[in-house]
Amino acid sequence: MSILFSPFDLGRLRLPNRVVIAPMCQYSAEQGCATDWHLIHLGNLAMSGAGLLIIEATAVSPEGRITAGDLGLYSDATEAALGRVLAAVRRYAVMPIGIQLAHAGRKASSQAPWDGGQLLAPDAGGWETVAPSAIPHAAGELPPVALDEAGLARVREDFVGAAVRAARLGLDLVELHCAHGYLLHEFLSPLSNRREDRYGGSLENRLRFPLEVFDAMRAVLPAELPFGVRLSATDWVDGGWDVDQSIAFCQALEARGCSFVHVSSGGLSPQQKIPLGPGYQIPLAAAIRRAVKLPVIGVGLITEAEQAEAVIADGHADLVAIARGVLYDPRWPWHAAARLGAQVQAPPQYWRSQPAEHKALFAGARVGQR
Repeated sequence: MSILFSPFDLGRLRLPNRVVIAPMCQYSAEQGCATDWHLIHLGNLAMSGAGLLIIEATAVSPEGRITAGDLGLYSDATEAALGRVLAAVRRYAVMPIGIQLAHAGRKASSQAPWDGGQLLAPDAGGWETVAPSAIPHAAGELPPVALDEAGLARVREDFVGAAVRAARLGLDLVELHCAHGYLLHEFLSPLSNRREDRYGGSLENRLRFPLEVFDAMRAVLPAELPFGVRLSATDWVDGGWDVDQSIAFCQALEARGCSFVHVSSGGLSPQQKIPLGPGYQIPLAAAIRRAVKLPVIGVGLITEAEQAEAVIADGHADLVAIARGVLYDPRWPWHAAARLGAQVQAPPQYWRSQPAEHKALFAGARVGQR
């Protein structure tokens, strides 16, 4: 029996299998509001047979958006727009749906990737960015504004407000984005955090603000709602954030009732040197899993069913996340289950597509015709 397609419990949330669709930005919102693109995109992925779908990095404030097209959850209008999409998807899909809440920090005010992805100055349609310290992401960029105490309080409350809205929408899970060089990762890394107050310097101080945000969100989310963290386990830069510091962060999260950690890497510095290859981030997930008792989601160039199965079977992670691979093949879980002799949920409208050589692929499938 395939362990990849066995159930897994995140607190009270039972996932039908261990395949997670990772958050993937679409840069297709309007003033932070979900559009018909999100209905098409999320509806498609919700039919894929994965165990969990996590909605893209969703900004907790307008200035926290990576691009002007980023999805947001910071106003009644953004909440209503996402609610419309969720209602339509849930009418036909039984898949659990979570959301990743984020603030882009100094990587905000960017062009969409297909427009070059570079920093937009305020006079070119961008906006002023904020960060732990006034250090630009890349040479030649305008420096961000270092957050003062009032700014920190405002950001903290923005995360809390978005968490309240996520719970009100009935989402099944919330993930806090502390990865990929965005604001909370910027506080963690000594490369981007040069503060001289209680939020900078020592590891304890650099952990402080992300943990404050976590605590504030946990306090307003329902106790039974799984609440976890996406982190970059290393900056891939000498002298930067690394696995040992990530373990300390995860241990602090575990003590606070964190439900899971989702282990990625990089994104903080253009100087990163990433050893790309199949499953290149899985050793990072495995190191963290050995150090904590939290469920761990592994991700990173996992493309083959047997590869994903081995990650779980070998104890490197508890769940496997697929990102770009599922954009390329939106039925990746179907095909993986067929390869591994497992079953997936599929909508009855698609039951007739079940291949003759995989007659038990779709759970509960039955088709009659006159």
